Amino acid sequence: MTSALTLPTSSPLASSWPDTPPGADALPGQLDRWLASRGAELVSVRRHIHAHPELSHQEFETAALVARELAVAGLSPRLLPKGNGVICDVGEGDRVIALRADLDALPLPDTKDVPYHSTVDGVAHACGHDVHTTVLLGVGLALAQLADRGELSGRVRLLFQPAEEVIPSGAPEVIAAGGLRDVAAIYALHCAPQLAAGLVGVRSGPLTAAADTVEVRLTGRGGHTARPHLTADLIHALGRVIVDVPALLDRRVDARAGVSMVWGRVHAGEAYNAIPGEGSIKGTVRILNREAWREAPELISQLVKDVVAGTGAEAEVLYTRGVPPVINDRMASAIVAGAAGAALGPDRVVEAEISMGGEDFAFYLDQVPGAMIRLGTGVPGVDSRFDIHQSAFDVDERAIGYGVRVMVHTALAALAAGTF
Repeated sequence: MTSALTLPTSSPLASSWPDTPPGADALPGQLDRWLASRGAELVSVRRHIHAHPELSHQEFETAALVARELAVAGLSPRLLPKGNGVICDVGEGDRVIALRADLDALPLPDTKDVPYHSTVDGVAHACGHDVHTTVLLGVGLALAQLADRGELSGRVRLLFQPAEEVIPSGAPEVIAAGGLRDVAAIYALHCAPQLAAGLVGVRSGPLTAAADTVEVRLTGRGGHTARPHLTADLIHALGRVIVDVPALLDRRVDARAGVSMVWGRVHAGEAYNAIPGEGSIKGTVRILNREAWREAPELISQLVKDVVAGTGAEAEVLYTRGVPPVINDRMASAIVAGAAGAALGPDRVVEAEISMGGEDFAFYLDQVPGAMIRLGTGVPGVDSRFDIHQSAFDVDERAIGYGVRVMVHTALAALAAGTF
């Protein structure tokens, strides 16, 4: 970031919670009034973060901003060892529910014509992490007020995580720093421009896929294209791997596992009339099933060797783990669906679609139950094909308030559930 937002110790974001009228709907009323008076400040924070994006593992100013605001609210945030993430507990008690947001931006230009356009060349918050961070900050400040009033029946741990967009990602760093210590369940949200602001998508079971990379390097005797019988014909061998390995994989894995193998890069030779002596292809493997994901490296390596056998080429397979699949816990999904319905109305909760994209929230779910939901951020009048990871990505900023409502309700419902 080129500059940091420094709010005074009397920051409106930390202002006291409004008086609560009696009645069963006290919490929604409190949130509505708090957001009505403080929502503009949250939008300002989001716009500042959007204008000053930081790449993965470099989120130092963003983390410092979050820590300052939490400290102003009377909380005790602690920075990760590298200083690019924040962990902060709200409330007291043995039962702990964690909420996670990611901080990093993408190496993409910001092509929007808005006052909060990125000030960092070639870097933009094109995935909505600025919204995730702002929502979780708002949740922390709201929960701090409830804790001061003795209305928080346990601890809520806020995890502001670096480096979701790259491998290695930041979730393991947060876990190593004690982010999941004593945690009973964990929740997160992700921007969904396909949903209108005010809608929330929830799904039990697989939500996103494991995302790994595989590279196949072939070597063999090259030569003249007029005499392929004297060569290993590496181009032919690569073609067989490109076509046959994904097809065989489809037949060797249960179709319900949701396996997708797609090549994205191929390189071999330069001359049209010469068979090269080496070549490579690289692509992604995406899987929705945990067991199939665990078995994939050995299976794919064997399929490559089987396909190449007989061509005369030698194969080397480099399989790199990315992230596991996000598989939402059934009970956690039910809790967040009910909380979202209480926060926004049951008609605002829809079924989330499965995505074959990767998300390192899965590392947390490998250790504790939890769920990720989709927060509608669709901008009115914008084509529905508008998507994350596009340079012009933006959100309907009303989604920030909706996100705060949903996650506050989720934290309180999960604390009260006692089922994990």
